[in-house]
Amino acid sequence: MRRFDMRLPARVKVVGVALAELLTETQNVSARGVFFYVDRPLAEGSHIEVTMTFPPHVTLTDAVRVRFSARVVRVEAPLPPSRIGVAALIEEYEFLRSNPATDYASEMQ
Repeated sequence: MRRFDMRLPARVKVVGVALAELLTETQNVSARGVFFYVDRPLAEGSHIEVTMTFPPHVTLTDAVRVRFSARVVRVEAPLPPSRIGVAALIEEYEFLRSNPATDYASEMQ
């Protein structure tokens, strides 16, 4: 499966853990997986929910907001400053209506 270097804002939630959402940026994305850095460790096997928006220059149409369920398959050793690499396998996804009030990409502008 081909990976694409895509640095896109993303929100990550660990399923079943009362933890604030982690705001991050993807490093690469494929049809089956995603890689990003976070500032706190996630355990291999953890189930996460990731929400991100693919901008018009990627979709070649309107921006597309997607939420997907994924499983952490690899956690890399921390890099300074507190950057922990996480690779996750996408298990299912859904398209969301774009809502600028909750869209992290709009917060970055």
